[in-house]
Amino acid sequence: MEKQTLLLEHNYKVAKNPLEKPPAIIMLHGFGSDENDLFSFASELPEKYAIVSLKAPIRLEPYGNAWYNIYFDNSQGKFSDDEQAIASRELVAKCIDEIIEKYKLDKNNITLLGFSQGTILSFAVALSYPEKVKNVIGLSGYINEEILKDGFENNDFRKLKIYTSHGNLDQVIPVQWARRTEPFLKNLKIDCTYSEFPVGHGVSPQNFFEFKNWLEKK
Repeated sequence: MEKQTLLLEHNYKVAKNPLEKPPAIIMLHGFGSDENDLFSFASELPEKYAIVSLKAPIRLEPYGNAWYNIYFDNSQGKFSDDEQAIASRELVAKCIDEIIEKYKLDKNNITLLGFSQGTILSFAVALSYPEKVKNVIGLSGYINEEILKDGFENNDFRKLKIYTSHGNLDQVIPVQWARRTEPFLKNLKIDCTYSEFPVGHGVSPQNFFEFKNWLEKK
């Protein structure tokens, strides 16, 4: 395992018994976290995958990073900086290409695994650039239509598969927002699995087991 700087700092775990070009899981952490967070369960994921955990570009004080700012004191409730989110969407899309080239990965078998803000961004990247992404595992997030690329609905989504889950006791991102994800994706004829678990803003062991099982089937 090593920490690398390309377009974005990241942690990297090599695939075990790698094929000539192994598949990869690219992790996008949540608001206020960093590249070490999701990477902590890299050892629990299928060993055939190379794993890359990205560090978001916006530094927060006193610690942590974000893909875009969230203004919690906005009078209309939570308000996200969509311009920053779009810039991060483009950054991650470029980073995928760079990672594939650097680590000699299978460009046709890239999985994005996000949590919270990282899920929102993973959806934005996959729906805007489905040719770059085969699978998305979206944990505790939702689709923000404002940060999707113009004309995204005309993309070819036939190869894209999405697993998404949410805690129905989530006090950070309301479960009602997440429940719109499945009908939105099915309207685009995207293969989608949606699950809820009796937890807050986090990932239960049952949730982890289910998405790991889903990944092995896909």
